[in-house]
Amino acid sequence: MEFHHTSVLLAEAVDALAVEEGGLYVDCTLGGGGHTAEILRRGGRVIGIDRDGEAIEAAARRIGPDPAFEAIRANYVSLKAIAEKKMIVGKVAGVLFDLGVSSHQLDDPSRGFSYHTDAALDMRMDTREELSAKKLVNEASEAELSRILFEYGEEKMARAIARAIVERRKIREIESTLELSEIIKEAMPPKMRRDKHPAKRSFQAIRIAVNGELSGLPPALEAAYEILKPGGRLAVITFHSLEDRIVKNFFRDMETGCTCPPEFPVCVCGKTPRMKSVIRKPLEAGKEELETNPRARSAKLRAGEKIK
Repeated sequence: MEFHHTSVLLAEAVDALAVEEGGLYVDCTLGGGGHTAEILRRGGRVIGIDRDGEAIEAAARRIGPDPAFEAIRANYVSLKAIAEKKMIVGKVAGVLFDLGVSSHQLDDPSRGFSYHTDAALDMRMDTREELSAKKLVNEASEAELSRILFEYGEEKMARAIARAIVERRKIREIESTLELSEIIKEAMPPKMRRDKHPAKRSFQAIRIAVNGELSGLPPALEAAYEILKPGGRLAVITFHSLEDRIVKNFFRDMETGCTCPPEFPVCVCGKTPRMKSVIRKPLEAGKEELETNPRARSAKLRAGEKIK
């Protein structure tokens, strides 16, 4: 299947980076290369990172040979190590994260992300990794499955679904997306089966657990700050409340100065703001973008600037 991905909040995200002619930018979630192509068009240089080999290949085809562009197959949790190897720590003009799963990963049945089409359970963004959705669903304990569904999917029926999964796998291994989707559906009361798709939250939770999406985000954001030069920009697009909460709290902490109690006559904590807000209230997709790309509905863009 040919790789395709529609970049969300394209102009808004690149605007937030305030691209400088010849400036160096790191796109931590290269995807199909949409944001990167726009940064290049505006005169920037880009190092694009993605854990998905198909995304790396697609971006290389889209952009073609360009001395201002380099693609690296890696997880963005390796951002600091990559920057140190490239000797660009403190020299980067902007860093971009477009979090979540790509359109291609959702639409390609063979990747096993979708609950709409039948495929082998996979959900790995990096197919080189050992942990897949199939392995997680068939080997994790009932308590661990329940925790994942509740914490990462905010699923009210987490315990019942986890119990149903464990009971079914006693009979046979759970292998396909539709098989798992049906188990989830059957574990829910009839009324809840009519609320959106009954497997939506559970599939999100399993995908997040398989790919370590939330655990890797805080250190990656801190690494992004460290590699920025003074005045450099960080822009982050989120797609669900869990990752948005992490990003919001990160920017809030970066903007916070002294935390000493008000009764202290002088500051003893020594904490000063490290970033200032560029986009305080998150930007969301407009009506025109939503008409062409409904998946942008949940997208939120936040951005900040490293204080000089």
